[in-house]
Amino acid sequence: MVIGGKNFDVQNETYVMGILNITPDSFSDGGKWMEMDAALAHTEEMIKEGATIIDVGGESTRPGYETVSVDEETARVCPVIEEIKKRFDIPISLDTCKSAVAEAGIKAGADMINDVYGFKFDEKLAQTVADSDVVYCLVHNRKEAVYKDFMNDVLSDIEESLEIAARAGIGYDRIIVDPGVGFGKTVEQNLELIGKLEEFHTFGLPLLLGTSRKSVIGETLDLPKDERLEGTLVTTAFAVAKKASFVRVHNVKENLRAVKMAKAILANS
Repeated sequence: MVIGGKNFDVQNETYVMGILNITPDSFSDGGKWMEMDAALAHTEEMIKEGATIIDVGGESTRPGYETVSVDEETARVCPVIEEIKKRFDIPISLDTCKSAVAEAGIKAGADMINDVYGFKFDEKLAQTVADSDVVYCLVHNRKEAVYKDFMNDVLSDIEESLEIAARAGIGYDRIIVDPGVGFGKTVEQNLELIGKLEEFHTFGLPLLLGTSRKSVIGETLDLPKDERLEGTLVTTAFAVAKKASFVRVHNVKENLRAVKMAKAILANS
């Protein structure tokens, strides 16, 4: 898969995506990177630590988050995307579910759209992606954690999103699937999802796992958001074992070490 002019061996590798939240209210690091200098310094740090993609977000998607306007979200992310592209040679993912923000972000230099609603929030987003050459990360989500048959329902929901992509003319060579840990799921369902990650290979698409510091770790271990690194590392090791192509994380250095260790064990077993 090609993202931002870079080749990613999604069949054999697990890449680390670094999170850059340009938000005042993200659950883990809200407000830390709002200033341009801080955002660029953190980007540089993550690149040095081994991030191969930077995921820029301008609206929190934590439970109970407040939606921001298109203008506000655009004003947060586009200047940062432009500056990162000027200074660093790294693909940029834009975390948004809004077509207008995505369009502006793509013009600013975004190479991927990371949509936590799988095309089901803004009906225009599929066409925006189709009209560009960016990669699309399809995240599973539901408004409520109500399922008849959990895993089958999740797989069916993703299939619906893939059908939206196909109708818009988006090739599968541009799609990554994220099963959506933390989105419309209970703690137990999130744990099941991670444990059965291999079932998502049924789509024949690269997988991304995003669990970093999330509530499934906090509630399982009874830990606050700033003490969830070890739990995150375990899920990253699971991602490698289940042949996920990407992990989306806050702590790049530590997660990359977990990836390398897990790969070494698998290569010699």
